[in-house]
Amino acid sequence: MALSTTLFFMVVTVLAIAPHLGPSVVGAHKDGGGGYLYPQFYDHSCPRAQEIVKSVVAQAVAKETRMAASLLRLHFHDCFVKGCDASLLLDSSGSIISEKRSNPNRNSARGFEVLDAVKSALEKECPGTVSCADIIALAARDSTAGGPSWEVPLGRRDSRGASLSGSNNDIPAPNNTLPTIITKFKLQGLDLVDLVALSGSHTIGFSRCTSFRQRLYNQTGNGLPDSTLDPSYAAQLRTGCPRSGGDQNIFPLDPASPAHFDNNYFKNIIYSKGLLNSDEVLFSKSQKTMELVKLYAQKNDLFFQQFAISMVKMGNISPLTGQKGEIRKHCRKINTY
Repeated sequence: MALSTTLFFMVVTVLAIAPHLGPSVVGAHKDGGGGYLYPQFYDHSCPRAQEIVKSVVAQAVAKETRMAASLLRLHFHDCFVKGCDASLLLDSSGSIISEKRSNPNRNSARGFEVLDAVKSALEKECPGTVSCADIIALAARDSTAGGPSWEVPLGRRDSRGASLSGSNNDIPAPNNTLPTIITKFKLQGLDLVDLVALSGSHTIGFSRCTSFRQRLYNQTGNGLPDSTLDPSYAAQLRTGCPRSGGDQNIFPLDPASPAHFDNNYFKNIIYSKGLLNSDEVLFSKSQKTMELVKLYAQKNDLFFQQFAISMVKMGNISPLTGQKGEIRKHCRKINTY
């Protein structure tokens, strides 16, 4: 615990002084474009940028609590495909086939209109300055209000393309095996600790019936429910998730406190009440991930600290910086020159 706490404050301290140090500083992410990410990136070019993002997100979440989880999820689904470059926000146009059409996003990715509102406000305040990729990263942080917070390294630029195949293949799926999920995280430079901590984002939000139906009726092809799912919880779920139909019916990922960012997600898993297969395998398929689940279930503050560290790490996946990419005027389409 002491070591993790020390590491957390080391990371925060380094991020705070990054602009005054060379680009090789730990916590500042440098790439071949000659740029790097640091929290104060917009301090001079758009001083109110973070304030504006926070305000619009707060209004959207106040209007619909579920929006917090939706915005957080967009950051995950963006970063796992081509890096954190706002490729997810592009609509289909010309040669671009939108990632919104992929299996992980179709009929479930939402919150795009909130990011449109943020972008519109920022374009009025400081035109052509704040990237859509940075907006996603900031909106994700501001969606955990009441939970962990962190300084978001900034300076990402926006891609001029999308990857439907990447979205279909690289984002962990609810029914993936644990080895597959571990591999998908590892390919992004994220380890087991990151995997378990970031899975804790399922402490808020909802999931569709189609994402966990097999656990209720036919987990292994033998017509039986998942033996790792609490029978009474399964019976409760079956009332709203029938064997056929009702695909879009939604259920809280954390029925104990669906609107609060806390560590109840991990407690649920221990009691065989993780909603998704990808939740429960963290406890039932690996001693290492099981120990982390137990640790975060016991220590909410440690979960918050590690979640913040892992979110910064995830936000550093292959950003476009320097002269790479562009700053889109509208998040849904590339600029025309």
